[in-house]
Amino acid sequence: MRLPQITVLGECVADAFTVPAPAPGELALRVLPGGGPANTAVALARLGTPARLLARLSDDVFGRLFRARLEASGVDLSRAVRAGEPSTLAVAELDAAGQAAYSFHARGTADWQWTADELSTADIASTACLHSGSLALVSEPGGRVVEEFLARASATATISLDPNVRPLLVAPEVYRERLPRWCALADILRVSEDDLALLLPGHTVERACDAWHSAGVRLVVVTLGGRGATASLDGERVTVPAPPIAVVDTVGAGDSFTAGLLHHLGGMGVLGGRLTDLRIDDVADACAFAARVAALTCSVSGPNPPWQRELRQPAASVGP
Repeated sequence: MRLPQITVLGECVADAFTVPAPAPGELALRVLPGGGPANTAVALARLGTPARLLARLSDDVFGRLFRARLEASGVDLSRAVRAGEPSTLAVAELDAAGQAAYSFHARGTADWQWTADELSTADIASTACLHSGSLALVSEPGGRVVEEFLARASATATISLDPNVRPLLVAPEVYRERLPRWCALADILRVSEDDLALLLPGHTVERACDAWHSAGVRLVVVTLGGRGATASLDGERVTVPAPPIAVVDTVGAGDSFTAGLLHHLGGMGVLGGRLTDLRIDDVADACAFAARVAALTCSVSGPNPPWQRELRQPAASVGP
């Protein structure tokens, strides 16, 4: 059975990680292709879902790195825009637990310059699900254009969103102001525990889910790192554990979880509308699969999601 197509809309970011310098007084960086939406598209394609990325890709050295990774993973770039602006760069430092703290170099870069004309040519007639979020939804001048495109797409496609709050680049208040509108047009909202704390300070997972359901979204999934994930379908909730794993780093884990969730839902045949046939047991199965995909991503360095064949291997034996 051929899985339905999922289109991802959003940024590609060059993730530069600090590594031991070859000489005193120098800073050495290891640059990997990343960006939440791009990571999600890569993970979907590697799992076997036909994945298309709507992105603005520069022709600079980082843009060429993005294209190589996306194409090697099987992502469809036929509708990507060749942009004249430079690529976005994020410099990350990893702590002892593999958590990354970022600084962004993103002013005037390619990812945020969407125009209505560019997205008007993006045919989504064959798309069962449109996933977006992260900085593309809140960074101007393109953020409003992306939001309007999602609203139009919701007439025919399931809409999935991941806010992926980056407070160093965009104030959390901007996300809070726009989130009710996103919930009104989305069917799936995936947030991390850290996102929740920034979006609804002081709220429990249950209270946050209820607030977002009231705003219109049917399925809310809150990922809890090593404690797994809690999902809420119209207020009916389930929690799934995270598989035990030797963590190398957590970069891209949330994006891989989202891809695993959408891939599994696509395989069940529920994408392409308002999730009216989805049941809580189905959600639990999809989240358990997504947690496995995220765990395998944590077992290797960088945003390097597993291929479908690797899901059949013990997690500890999976290599980059």
